[in-house]
Amino acid sequence: MTTQPLRGLRIVEFASFVAGPSAGMTLAQLGAEVIRIDPTGGAPDYHRWPVSARTGASLYWSALNRGKRSVQIDVRSPQGRELVLALATAPGPDAGIVVDNQVGRPWLAYDELAKRRGDVIRMHIGGRADGGPAVDYTVNTEVGITALTGPADTDTPVNHVLPAWDLIAGMTATTGLLAALRHRDRTGEGSDLALALADVALAGVANMGWLTEAREQGDRPRHGNYMYGTFGVDFVAGDGARVMVVALTGRQWQALCAATGITDAAASVATVLGTDFTDEAQRYEHREVLAALMRPWFAARTGAEVADGLDAAGVLWSRYRRVSDVVADLAAGRSSAVVADVDQPGIGQVISARNPLREHGDYGPTAVAEGLGDSTDRVLGEVLGLDAAELARLHDAGVIG
Repeated sequence: MTTQPLRGLRIVEFASFVAGPSAGMTLAQLGAEVIRIDPTGGAPDYHRWPVSARTGASLYWSALNRGKRSVQIDVRSPQGRELVLALATAPGPDAGIVVDNQVGRPWLAYDELAKRRGDVIRMHIGGRADGGPAVDYTVNTEVGITALTGPADTDTPVNHVLPAWDLIAGMTATTGLLAALRHRDRTGEGSDLALALADVALAGVANMGWLTEAREQGDRPRHGNYMYGTFGVDFVAGDGARVMVVALTGRQWQALCAATGITDAAASVATVLGTDFTDEAQRYEHREVLAALMRPWFAARTGAEVADGLDAAGVLWSRYRRVSDVVADLAAGRSSAVVADVDQPGIGQVISARNPLREHGDYGPTAVAEGLGDSTDRVLGEVLGLDAAELARLHDAGVIG
């Protein structure tokens, strides 16, 4: 957003991997000053793949930490812990806000923070509500998603690469923090917030009705690339191009029938079957028959001809593409302005993203990630008032880097 509505807000982030850093990144894109704290040498995600083929630096780390101020502190030392606590509980109406995913650090517990600042807001992100570990790949298997994903002719569970629950957890943490800030502004009270990745996943499948469905009807069978509960499936053009078509609404269904020339045939089949294809549940129930009616139209055309025909009829559809195709669109100027090339220090040109929120039609600015610890001296000087002599002493002692 162009107005940066959170400008002036200061958030201390002591987290790694996706959920916590994505929350901090979002808050930074909205204008907040986000101070990312890393232990000496970097957190476990500092070298995480993907990495740059040119420099070996982590593209993952630099992408999730763009727009933040980087501070490097030896949190194993008492002095280092004291610095973290001081940053987290620094005075001011727009400070005293912490995001962390730390395990086994009782010195960072809410009670310890509240001793120093009674209205502190802490958002702790963990794996499980009982304190146990979990990551997206483990919670995804436990809530049954991997049994629904993949070809219909196999029982082998299929993982997917998108860390969806991590990203949703980051957005949930952001929402929770802003709600807690609103509460503090009105009451003067702090908040001790905790969010478990496993809970995010379980709540997600419950909120879509999938758990109740399984209790009432048993496990849903796999459907491959068919879309559940409506008509949607992939088709292959004569030249091998593959597309996905979806007909959620009555208008979309009519457009798809018109484009593929099956309007009359579909009506005849509906009469024979005694059904009504204006009902999306019936389209789903008879998806194989309907797809068989449409396949010859796709097979008789090139991918370009398929695209022209679907577009002309107003069909909801998309091409199957690789990530490299998306990159090619960016190079050709065909991509959304939400992404742009930026010069990332230590790496060079990288594809970065603005906040996808638009204000009056405009995206916000791009940003880069600082190098590990680049703002250590500036942050400790500005926020805690440490002078050059004290900073030098901390450097010599290895407390800061």
